[in-house]
Amino acid sequence: MTLSLERRLDRLEARAEIAELCTNYCIACDDRDLALLESCFTADVRLLSLDRLLDANGRDEAMTMFRNILGIRGPGFHWTHDRIIRFDDANPDRAEGLVLAHAETTPHGKASIAGIRYNDAYRREGGRWKFAARTLSFLYYMEMADFIQHFPTRKRIGLGGNWREADFPEKLPNWATAPSLEQSGG
Repeated sequence: MTLSLERRLDRLEARAEIAELCTNYCIACDDRDLALLESCFTADVRLLSLDRLLDANGRDEAMTMFRNILGIRGPGFHWTHDRIIRFDDANPDRAEGLVLAHAETTPHGKASIAGIRYNDAYRREGGRWKFAARTLSFLYYMEMADFIQHFPTRKRIGLGGNWREADFPEKLPNWATAPSLEQSGG
């Protein structure tokens, strides 16, 4: 399918606006800017982590969840890296994306670090792109002091001594069929 010049330009602008949305989310979390954070979400947003520890339906529930999270957290720094955005050919106001990110946080005063993938759905409302859905999966989330010991293991999610297996990559279909360190003799 060949897109019109106008549609191609709209998508380029949308990519920049969605990138800014992702940055605003990070800034809002780190600065505890609840008004900015709320402006990032559609009224019917769905926020979820794969372990269901984060689970909110709608902006009001999402904001309650974030108030609770920020209430136990000291300083933090979230930053995004790469992102892939796929536009809905049938609806120019919808897109999906995968955002790779890291976060340094301090829940309960414990310096912690996380490797995160955000699987997003975006929707343009009133000329502004917002999150319609955001699902978090973790490569790791642990206290910094535990990183060297736990990063090489499958149990890389652990705060407060409760360890569980990471959401990826070991659970991905390709991971199971790809050559492993053990197979290569390393």
